Amino acid sequence: MFRTALALVLALLAAGLVQAQVPAGRLKRIAQTKTIAVAYRADAMPFSFTDRDQIGGFSIDLCKRVVTSIERQLKIKGLQVKWVPVTLDSRFDAVSKGLADMECGASTITLTRMKQVDFSSVIFVETTSLLVKTASGLRSLSDTSDRKIAVMAGSSNERAVNAQLKRRLINATVVPFKSRDEAFTALEEGKVDAFASDRLLLLGAATKSKDQKSLQLLPEELSIEPYGIVLPRGDAGFRLAVNTGLAQLYSSGEVIEIFRRWFENLGTPPGIILAAYALGAIPE
Repeated sequence: MFRTALALVLALLAAGLVQAQVPAGRLKRIAQTKTIAVAYRADAMPFSFTDRDQIGGFSIDLCKRVVTSIERQLKIKGLQVKWVPVTLDSRFDAVSKGLADMECGASTITLTRMKQVDFSSVIFVETTSLLVKTASGLRSLSDTSDRKIAVMAGSSNERAVNAQLKRRLINATVVPFKSRDEAFTALEEGKVDAFASDRLLLLGAATKSKDQKSLQLLPEELSIEPYGIVLPRGDAGFRLAVNTGLAQLYSSGEVIEIFRRWFENLGTPPGIILAAYALGAIPE
């Protein structure tokens, strides 16, 4: 009787282990179709952008490595990427509604957003900064009293600026824009006095100006913005697969090479980013 019961328990455990190895959720569909849908933005240089119909950027390179890792984890060959264009407004809906399996751009991890989507381990750490015209005389947020500050509507930068203005009792007007190009054009044309966004995104926007010397990025940092790959809620298996790919990338040191490729002017990644990669290099 004991041997029979033991054999039954061992059989159930073995069946459970086999079942645990079978992909479920989005991983199951990805394995069956050999296709993974990756959302990208065209306006988030240098993290995610298009150039002559080519999709590129720091976050895109990381996601390509993650896709390769998922292909190995699922033990399939020829995993195809279906690129899904999204905007600042549609990026989270695309993932939550199943139009994309992940979004690779410049999305800050926040508790509010976690009510709609999930996130991977941290892939970058940014800060909210201000881009101004050099001739404006603005040197910090404190100088923006009675001035206009452009922000991307609904962004974490908008919330950061409003919080800082309230805390410091600064009477500035925050002007939301739907697109980065619109906000940047408003700054160039003098319709606003400053543009608040992620620091490197501001630098990327400034490179498009015909007169880059007329613009100045202020040194003040208004918030910390940890980026993550946007993932669907409630799919622990898929999140584990993505974080496994990132852990492999971080522990191998290849992420540093990718960082230097896109941010050569910054040299070695700042300590806060290195710490994020060290924490993300989760052991097997």
